[in-house]
Amino acid sequence: MFYWRHGDVTPRAYVCIMAVLQNTMAWVSSKDHRLMVRVNHWRPPKYLRMWMLASTRCGDGGLWYALALAVALYGGPQRFHALLAATLAVAAGVALFLELKRAFKRKRPCALEPHCWAELLPPDQFSFPSGHTITAFAVAVSLAGFYPELSPGLFFCAISIAASRVVLGMHFLSDVLAGAALGATLGALATALVI
Repeated sequence: MFYWRHGDVTPRAYVCIMAVLQNTMAWVSSKDHRLMVRVNHWRPPKYLRMWMLASTRCGDGGLWYALALAVALYGGPQRFHALLAATLAVAAGVALFLELKRAFKRKRPCALEPHCWAELLPPDQFSFPSGHTITAFAVAVSLAGFYPELSPGLFFCAISIAASRVVLGMHFLSDVLAGAALGATLGALATALVI
C-alpha cells in the first residue's frame, strides 16, 4: 500500500505514475508475446539449434564451475579477488532473481505456447527475470574487471546464453534484457567492492 504525506507525491501524481507504468508494461508484454509467437514457430538452421542448446546447457552451471577452476589454477595473484567478486555477484543474483520471480510470477513462454523444436523443461515455472542471464552477466562483468583480455570470450558466452533463453522459448526478451542489466550491475558492484 502506498502512503503519502504533505509534500510527497500527490494522489493524482501517484495515479498518473501507476497508469504510465501499467501502460508501459502492457506495451512491453504485447511486444514480448508477438516475438514469442514468431520465435516459437521458427525452425532455425541445425548449427544454430545446436549452438543455442549448448549455450543454455553451459549456463546451467557447468561453464561457471570450469571457469572458476581455470581462474583458481591459472588466474595469477588476483585470482582470489576475482573469484570472490564473481561469487558475490552470482550469489546476489540468485537471491535477487528468486525473489523477483516470486514477486512477478510471470509465466514462461513455453507455458503459454508450445515450441516447435525445443523440448527443454524449464528449471522453474516463472519467467521474469532470466536467472541464466543474470548469472552469465554477473560472471562476465566481474571477471572482465580482473581479466580484461578475456572480455570478448566472457561476453560472447553471456550473450549466447541470454539469446538461447529466448530462442528456446524459456524466456521473453524483456526477461533477458532485465537479467543482463541486473547481472552486469551486480558484477560491477561486486568487482568495485572487492578491488
